[in-house]
Amino acid sequence: MKCNAKFNAISLAILAFTSIPAMAQEQPAEHQVSYNASITSEYRYRGLAQTDFDPAVQGGVDYVHSPSGFYVGTWLSTIKWTKDLGGDGNIEWDVYAGKRGQLTDTVSYDVGGLYYYYPDNSLDPSANTFELYGRLGFGPAYIKYSHSTTNLFGTADSKQSGYLDVGADIDVGNGFLLNLHVGRQRVKNNSPASYTDYRVGVTKDFGVATVALAWHKANTDAYLSPEGKNLGKSAAVLSVSKTF
Repeated sequence: MKCNAKFNAISLAILAFTSIPAMAQEQPAEHQVSYNASITSEYRYRGLAQTDFDPAVQGGVDYVHSPSGFYVGTWLSTIKWTKDLGGDGNIEWDVYAGKRGQLTDTVSYDVGGLYYYYPDNSLDPSANTFELYGRLGFGPAYIKYSHSTTNLFGTADSKQSGYLDVGADIDVGNGFLLNLHVGRQRVKNNSPASYTDYRVGVTKDFGVATVALAWHKANTDAYLSPEGKNLGKSAAVLSVSKTF
């Protein structure tokens, strides 16, 4: 069934800020449901602008079975890049599931799969993408690898592409977290489209909302907007989010 996807994303964000918290509080301890909503000055993913440098509205829902560590969730964001490539659609809709837990007292793990769905994107190959991922956490640091089993975001002949993500979220005092990240996107059979991206930011939870400010950069000029702007150029991104 088709729907107005942009309206759904905005509605989800508003709903998460209003009526949902009371529902979340009623969940049994072993069944944890959380809701999130955010507004961001632009949506960057793996260093690349997804909204042609314009703001985005985002929101999602997550369920975790605490005893087992199994989880499932969904998340949506407004986008522009599918239209910029000559297709259609104005939303990214992610659905994911997996399992997380502790290997030791200091080492955590997270494994699962994520489907990126772009309704009515009309691109050939389709923008829709599925990835399997695995993550290890070491205190504030982590390493994560994502592997596509489909073509990667509309790139032809790109199955088996991979993304390596290394980073850390370091407590620097007074409630501030220093966010560090470097990632390497390898696009199978399309080396000119492969690149490295970087992010340095700071996050603080003010109670009523969490505010994050980050600098993003991707060292590639292979991804351009219709106006010829480099979608990986350096930019500061401000976001305000709330999780219930």
